[in-house]
Amino acid sequence: MEKKKYYTALGHFRRRADGEGAYPVVLVNRQEYAMDHQEMAVWTVLNWRILNFRQLERHYDKLARELKLTEYRTLENCLWRLESRGLVASGAGETDFDALYDLLNGLYVVPISTSLPLRLATFMKMLLLDGVPFATARQIFRRDKPSEREAQVMALSRQALLSTAELIQCVELGVSDLSTDEKVMDALYSDEYTTCDNIGYAMRDSGSKIAVTMAVANLCMRKQIIFERV
Repeated sequence: MEKKKYYTALGHFRRRADGEGAYPVVLVNRQEYAMDHQEMAVWTVLNWRILNFRQLERHYDKLARELKLTEYRTLENCLWRLESRGLVASGAGETDFDALYDLLNGLYVVPISTSLPLRLATFMKMLLLDGVPFATARQIFRRDKPSEREAQVMALSRQALLSTAELIQCVELGVSDLSTDEKVMDALYSDEYTTCDNIGYAMRDSGSKIAVTMAVANLCMRKQIIFERV
């Protein structure tokens, strides 16, 4: 049976200007990445979306037609380039949820409400790249009412930069206070076996895995968080 596979974008949009005019970049882990128009189109399609390849292809084809893009490479090649640069992540598995967990467990969750510059950059990205009308973009940025698990994920993520697997560990242990580095380490890595490299594997049998993973996915698709890598 063919494995399921999902993709999503990392980082957030920034608008830069020089003597020749304005241009878009993507900021990931405090590093700026320039992209050509085709790469930016693929990244834009995957921003705040979690898509399989067919879904990505459908959204991309529509955007490419609207922008009248000149395509210098295939979509597959462009996607591979974005993955190799760390601007797009992918996950695969036997089931849809397995692929979703493989995608998200190692990605770090950043609530966009914690940073005014990030909220402004995100708002501008919606207007300039996504073509979202101003009134619609403003409505999207009005706070909605999260579920109990989503609120828990947001509360933890506002205290420390945590991956989805680390969030699962916190929920599993009932941790709510991550106000210091020591408390983070005690909650996540108090034994001699667990590391940031293997915690995703360690959490695969957690009773909180499904609820937290789905909460993270829902927050992404409702434009409440972005994903980072470190």
